[in-house]
Amino acid sequence: MDELDTAAILPGDVFNATSTDGETGDSCVHKEEADVPTTRSGRPPFTCSLPVSVEPVLFLSMFSLALQSPLSTQYLWDRISEDLGYNGSKRSECNNGSVPPDPLQTEVETLTAHWNLYISLGGFSVGLLVVPLLGSWSDLAGRRPVLILANLGLALQAVVYLVVMYLKLPVVYFLVGRLLSGLSGDFNGILAGCFAYVADTSDRRSRTFRVAVLEACLGLSGMLASIIGGQWRRAQGYINPFWLVLATNLASALYAYLFVRESVLPDPSAKLLTSRHYKAVWRLFSTGGSNSEEDRRFHRCKLWLYTLCFFLVVTVHFGSRELYVLYELSSPLCWGPALIGYGSAAQHLAYLSSLLGLKIMQRCLEDSWVALVGLASNIIGLVVFSVADTIQLMFTGYGLCFLFMAATPVLRSKLSKLVGPSDQGALFASVACVESLCFLVGSGIFNSLYPATLHFMKGFPFLFAAIILFIPAGIIGTLQCLDQRRDHRDSSAS
Repeated sequence: MDELDTAAILPGDVFNATSTDGETGDSCVHKEEADVPTTRSGRPPFTCSLPVSVEPVLFLSMFSLALQSPLSTQYLWDRISEDLGYNGSKRSECNNGSVPPDPLQTEVETLTAHWNLYISLGGFSVGLLVVPLLGSWSDLAGRRPVLILANLGLALQAVVYLVVMYLKLPVVYFLVGRLLSGLSGDFNGILAGCFAYVADTSDRRSRTFRVAVLEACLGLSGMLASIIGGQWRRAQGYINPFWLVLATNLASALYAYLFVRESVLPDPSAKLLTSRHYKAVWRLFSTGGSNSEEDRRFHRCKLWLYTLCFFLVVTVHFGSRELYVLYELSSPLCWGPALIGYGSAAQHLAYLSSLLGLKIMQRCLEDSWVALVGLASNIIGLVVFSVADTIQLMFTGYGLCFLFMAATPVLRSKLSKLVGPSDQGALFASVACVESLCFLVGSGIFNSLYPATLHFMKGFPFLFAAIILFIPAGIIGTLQCLDQRRDHRDSSAS
């Protein structure tokens, strides 16, 4: 990275510390980490010679999340079926499409969807208050403490889930685990820390691709966890996979402590519980950021509109993703653990195909047009899901979504480029807050919509999600056209 690019991203004191460190020639630090300050408070116990930074942290955390999410839904299904006396008569419906839906199966589906909703609402409502604090605090205290704390919270959640399974406690105790995880930042805290770290250590030209690499880590880890989880659950049940969830979260926290070099100069006097962190986020969106050369009103409008686009896209992603397992478990698909694992793996494989597609399309298209292609892929896939009643059609929908993750790295990068270097922490705190809200709203809408529409169209929530995605597609296309018109006007005037 050029020094001019680094200076444009990092504050002056960080850049000066970085330049001094770069002259020492530490052979165990890769090129990008040369842009990271190595003060005594920011240096980990060990350094890593591999060209990675926070990618393993995100990979391991996502692996644990992708391993436990479908398994916890299936566990809820089995426990509720056991409590209601449902013996799996859905198999007869799978063999005979003329058989009317089993009322007991419908009740199991409804209760499972509602418990998913309650657990998600509890965890993410707490995280909605905590994540902005942690994100903005990391701008002063450093990224590493947030990454460690959030992973330890996820490990504590896994402990609670294991206790529930061992003792066969009521499923309401799953909610306790989610609340404890939310108090420590949950997975959104890890996302905020990792993406802020990338913004600290990348230039404007490479930021979109660096963000896409992080999201590809999400996909690769999710794909591996999905394949392992389905087969493992069928062979040994639920408890052993959740021990791996616990071990993975602890390993992620340990890696962040031992190997991740700090990307900001930590302030030992930085306080976590203070209102200044919320004020920093509010000031960012009320003033339109700093160091902007554009008209301030248009700049602020773009910041809000891209945030709205991000909110809608991520809400659809997480809201619809919670329904895939329920949709596949019940008739007419009636998938078992292995097929559910393969389906989840196919969904996560799209993270890698989206990364490859983004890299190729960036050679000939602006980032906004790349995002529109990704949204089109997502819309077509959701429409196919809404009418899927066979294995072949369901996997066709997964295949058509091969670029569905191309939009979110573009939106993250555009938001990052709209603010000045000193506002990156506040920005990613707000993005983490929005992402928490996406989980909250997505879980509430889709887990409520699914049981409410079972009687007339089982796949209606997927069709509804496809319709929603037309809104961010229109906003992104309009803003890109306005930007091109302004650039053309400015070049003509000059």
